[in-house]
Amino acid sequence: MSAPAPIPLSQPSLTAHEREAVASVMQSTRLSMGPALERFEEQMAEHCGVDHAVGVSSGTAALHCIVRALDLPEGGTVITTPYSFVASSNVLLFEDLVPRFVDIDPATYNIDPARVEAAITPDTCAILAVDVFGRPAPWPRLRKIADAHDLALIADSCEALGASRCGTPVGSWGDAAGFGFYPNKQITTGEGGCITTNNAALAETCRSLRNQGRATRGRMRHVRLGYNYRLSELNAALGAAQLDRLDAILKARTRASTRYHDALAPLTDTLRRPPQTLPDAERSWFVYVIELRPPWIRTHRDALCDALRADGIGCAPYFPAIHLQPFYRERFGFREDAFPHCESVAARTLALPFFAEITETQICRVVDALHTHLPTCAPESNRMPLSTS
Repeated sequence: MSAPAPIPLSQPSLTAHEREAVASVMQSTRLSMGPALERFEEQMAEHCGVDHAVGVSSGTAALHCIVRALDLPEGGTVITTPYSFVASSNVLLFEDLVPRFVDIDPATYNIDPARVEAAITPDTCAILAVDVFGRPAPWPRLRKIADAHDLALIADSCEALGASRCGTPVGSWGDAAGFGFYPNKQITTGEGGCITTNNAALAETCRSLRNQGRATRGRMRHVRLGYNYRLSELNAALGAAQLDRLDAILKARTRASTRYHDALAPLTDTLRRPPQTLPDAERSWFVYVIELRPPWIRTHRDALCDALRADGIGCAPYFPAIHLQPFYRERFGFREDAFPHCESVAARTLALPFFAEITETQICRVVDALHTHLPTCAPESNRMPLSTS
């Protein structure tokens, strides 16, 4: 009997609608900076409730353009989170800024606003917060802090398209927001990203930055140092078609999260499930991440990850702490216990297979594998049969 097909960690939701949109570009003679990009940007601005959207080649490019366009002082510090994908901090280093990490709220995984305010110094020029796993950051408090101290507020919303806080869409809270559309995101452009903002001058600068620093009017006139961060017509057409289906995709991902939530209920003594509802926010489901409860530590989590992968089940440790990445330790001298909440969470979180079209059968297989491997991978003091009631 053959082994069951592997279950990927993620996969995009693609239909004939997307394929037709991309094929239509191939029938044209315009493959860059054309009508598909314009349509994609208009849709993004509408979805995020802002005046301007600028399509770029990645979420990292979006954040980099924002940081650059804000013209933050060289050597200034930007308060940010150590619990994120590394790009949210790398973009600061691109511009000779210093990331000032503060610990997270372990209940939400998002940056702790009380620690943000306590960390402000005369060198602080901005706050960069992340909507971790599609759960909106505490934007009302962060906006209030930024305004009180005259700081720029940058939103890394790469994981949160479709989310909102207090009824306001993610993408409109900061001075500007960056989105990413890698194939594991809610929607994909293959590779791509987008900047959203209500600041017309910032949007104009970002359009110039993505296109080698050219003036947005006139040819071959370069008014600043820029980059090749353009989003092709093929990528933009795919993104626009995905945005046509955004509501359906988000609903499918929410249904998948509910199935996981219910199926994992018997295991809550061992693992923490992500909350299904938030008191003042609407989550956009990017990944389904479980947190193994103490006394689980990194070595036990990694053993579980290896066991699941051996069974053909995609999984990954989301996220490693940025400040403990080798490059950051070498450059800044970070050591363990610098941000205990972040490090504790990072050592015990695990992303399970999650995508819009995941089936109930696949989810049951993942949960059955967890029932099998949790007891054998658990800390010695915690090794006992798990309840299946």
